[in-house]
Amino acid sequence: MRIGVAQVNPTVGDIPGNREKILSAIRRAREEGVDLVVFPELALLGYPPRDLLHRRGFLEAADDAFREIVEATDGIGVVMGHVAVAGKREGNRVDPSAAAFGGDVLLHNAAFLLADGEIVGYQGKKALPSFDVFEEERYFTPAEQVSVHTWRGLRLGLSVCEDLWQEGGVIAAQAEAGVGLLVNVSASPYFRGKPALRRRLARRWAALAGAPLVYVNLVGGQDGLVFDGGSFAVRPDGAFLFSAPAFEEGVYVFDTAAPPIPPPPEDGLAEVHRAITLGIRDYIEKNGLKGALVGISGGVDSAVVAALACQALGKGRVLAAFLPGPYTSRESEDGARALAEALGIRLLEIPIGELYESLAGLLSPYVPIQGVVAENLQARIRGLVLMTLSNATGHVVLCPGNKSEIAMGYNTLYGDTVGALAPIGDLLKTEVYELARYINEAAGRPVIPEGTLTRPPSAELRPDQRDDQDLPPYEHLDPLISALIVENRPWEELKERFGKELTAEALARLHRSEYKRAQLPLVIKVSPKAFGMGRRWPITNRFPH
Repeated sequence: MRIGVAQVNPTVGDIPGNREKILSAIRRAREEGVDLVVFPELALLGYPPRDLLHRRGFLEAADDAFREIVEATDGIGVVMGHVAVAGKREGNRVDPSAAAFGGDVLLHNAAFLLADGEIVGYQGKKALPSFDVFEEERYFTPAEQVSVHTWRGLRLGLSVCEDLWQEGGVIAAQAEAGVGLLVNVSASPYFRGKPALRRRLARRWAALAGAPLVYVNLVGGQDGLVFDGGSFAVRPDGAFLFSAPAFEEGVYVFDTAAPPIPPPPEDGLAEVHRAITLGIRDYIEKNGLKGALVGISGGVDSAVVAALACQALGKGRVLAAFLPGPYTSRESEDGARALAEALGIRLLEIPIGELYESLAGLLSPYVPIQGVVAENLQARIRGLVLMTLSNATGHVVLCPGNKSEIAMGYNTLYGDTVGALAPIGDLLKTEVYELARYINEAAGRPVIPEGTLTRPPSAELRPDQRDDQDLPPYEHLDPLISALIVENRPWEELKERFGKELTAEALARLHRSEYKRAQLPLVIKVSPKAFGMGRRWPITNRFPH
C-alpha cells in the first residue's frame, strides 16, 4: 500500500486556511498515487482549540468545512483527526459561567476514515489527557466503543494520540481483534526526549498487533507549545518503514512493501534549537506581527534570544536595543555591538542613566532609592523603553529570562520580564550556555562573542554585581531546579541530594516568586514541565515544602 503522511501546520481556529491545507495535501497525495493519506489529530481545528469548542458557531463552521473535505475523497482514503458529536448532556443552567460556556454537546476527539466521498467510520479517543498542558476532560467525553474499520479489504485500527500511551485500551483491543494496519493521529507537543518515547511505544504496539503502525503528528508552534512532527511508520519486527523530518511541514509518501530504513536518531540540542526557532516563527507569523525586538545587554541570555530570533525570522525582522545604565560595563557594550554586527541587525543604543537619575530624584523625597529599589528601578526603566519601542515599531518584545532565573524570581516584574514570548524560559542557565555554544558551532563562527560566554553573568544593576552573589552557583542550582520542577521530587529526597540549606533556600525563593510567574510572557516548552500552562500552582498557599 502507498501511504501519504500529511504532516501539516494548522493555525488554531483558522478553519478556512486549515481546510485549504488539507484539500491541497489530498490533491498532492492523489497526484503521487497514494492509496491512503493520514492527517494529524484535530487537523482542521488546530490543537488545542480550548474554549473555542464552546464558542457559538465554531463547531458549525468546522462541520461545513469537514463536509467539503469528505466530498474531496473520491478515489482515495483519508484518515484525519476531527471532532464527532456524541449527543447532548444536561448541564448547570443557573451559573452564568456554566450556562454560557458549559458545552452541552458531547464531543469525541476522533480519528475519521473517509473514502469515496463518504465517512466510513471513526474511532473516538478513549484516554483523555488532563495533565501538564492537556485539559481534554474539560471538552471531550471518552469513547466507550472500540472499532476496526474495513476499507478495500484492509482491517484498519484507528486511534488518537494519548491512546498510544495507554496500557490496554483502544490499540490493545484492536490488536486482539486483528488488524492489517494501525494508524495513530496525534497532536503531541515536543519536549527533549519525547520522540524516542513515541517510537518505543509504537514498536511495541506493532509487534503486539503483528501489523505496521503509522504515527502522524502535528507540526508547528501554538502559543507556548511546539509540535515537532517527526511522523513515522514501523513494521511488526520493529524496523522503520518511514521517518518524516522533524519540525517541517510537508506531504511525505512511502510504500509498506519497501525495504526498511535506519531508525531516526535521538533528539538533542539541535532539536531544542529547532523547536524554539519554530515556536518564535509561528508565534510571530500566525499572529500577523511585524517582527521581534530584543533588549540585548551583553549577556548570554539576550544574545541567545537575539540569535534565535534571527534564525526564526531573518535579520531584517529583528531589532535590538542596548540600554546602558549607571553600572553597565565596557565589556557589555562591546559584547552588544559585536553581537549586533555578527547577526547583521539594527542596534538602537539608548542610555538610561539620565532618566534613572531623574526618576530617582523625583522619588527620593518620598522613598529611599537604594538597594533593590534602585536596582529594580533601572530594570523597569528598560522595560518601559522596550515597550515604547515596541509600540512605535510594531516589533514585539522577546523576554530573555531563563528557567533558573524564573524559578528563583531573579527577575524584575515589569522590567526584564516584559514581552510577548519567553523563548528560553524553559532552559536552565547551564543549558543556555550549551545552546549558545551550539549556535556558534553551527554557524562556524563566533555569532555570540566569546567574551559573553566566558565572563561571569551579571545583571549590572550595582557596582561589580555578579549572579553568584545573589544566587547559588548555577552548576549547583540547576540540577536542584530540574529535580524540583520537572521531576517533582519530595523534600526529603531533595534535602538528601542537594543539602538542607540549598534546598530550603530554593524552595523559599520558588514560593515567594510565584506571583511573578503568573504574569510572565508565554514560555516555549522544551522540557517535560515548563512554567506556564503546564504548571498550575496556587500563588497563595502555605504548604511548607
